[in-house]
Amino acid sequence: MTNKSFPKDLYSIIALAVSGGLCAVLIFLLYQKSEDTIGFETILKSLTTIFIAVSGFLSAILMVFLATSAMALKSNKVKIITKISKTTQKMHNFRNIAEILYTSNIWLPGLKDYFEKEFSELSYFEVKEFYKGKSRLAIEFLQETHHFGETENIYLELKSLLMTNPKEKHIPETINYPISYSNGIIEKWAEHKCGTGLWYVFGYKYGTYKNSINLEAVFERHQEKILTLANTIDNEVFEDASFNEVFFSKLWEYMTKDVIPKLYQFQSQMDRKAPRLVRYLYIIFLLLMVFGVLLPLIHLMLGFSSLSIIVGYSIVISTIFYIAITFHVYLSKEVNQ
Repeated sequence: MTNKSFPKDLYSIIALAVSGGLCAVLIFLLYQKSEDTIGFETILKSLTTIFIAVSGFLSAILMVFLATSAMALKSNKVKIITKISKTTQKMHNFRNIAEILYTSNIWLPGLKDYFEKEFSELSYFEVKEFYKGKSRLAIEFLQETHHFGETENIYLELKSLLMTNPKEKHIPETINYPISYSNGIIEKWAEHKCGTGLWYVFGYKYGTYKNSINLEAVFERHQEKILTLANTIDNEVFEDASFNEVFFSKLWEYMTKDVIPKLYQFQSQMDRKAPRLVRYLYIIFLLLMVFGVLLPLIHLMLGFSSLSIIVGYSIVISTIFYIAITFHVYLSKEVNQ
């Protein structure tokens, strides 16, 4: 992506340098002409009204386009906010289910004490990123001989879903369900595909793990709550679900493939800045208004020297030249974004 855009960026820089050079040359030539030619200053003043009209017309077109773009961006953000709210609520429900399982008695005796005593400061993300060498505890954990049927990773994965900040070490007694999740935690969930381990265990390896994960230990009222939460997430997918490994396989698959990717996608769209084309056109609009409309008007009202109008003419002409040779570049960037 960066390599493909580099030639276009270089082209824009060269075009800017050429336009700047053209501006300097025009200022020099027009100033020399006004000094050497009698009556040339009068000619410049007579063209000022037409110059203002042309610049004002172009500015008006750009202003309408910018206003329309701003309204479209606002409308799009409102739609994204609605989608984020729905997806965030689904994530709340998934985390509520994770909380029930995390605090339940489905684990082998001693597992929770093992983590509290030996690895209370360890997070799932650190284990997944052990190769970065930032966490000695993660390396120690991976080198440890585990005695809990390899459910340690599942326990940590559930813990990661209860976090609202990737730097958290301990899960609070009262789980936080924020209005919106931070970019940091969403990026970590998406990067490490949180939920895939749970999906794999319940969907493909439950025969191996069924002696280590006792689903029957979940209280009946909690089982009903989990099924209710699942139906709230998606009634069509979980309508006739029963509390078993097949249900949990579908549940974590749904979260991994649907909810977390959408949450990441919507959050990225919300954080996206105004398109480069809009910023580009706003700068053009500003230059036209200042040097094509305001400066000539002030020149007419206050009778500034001819140099002011020469500078205004040169900058506007150079700006139009820059638009002519670069507009297709910014347009293609916007189309291919």
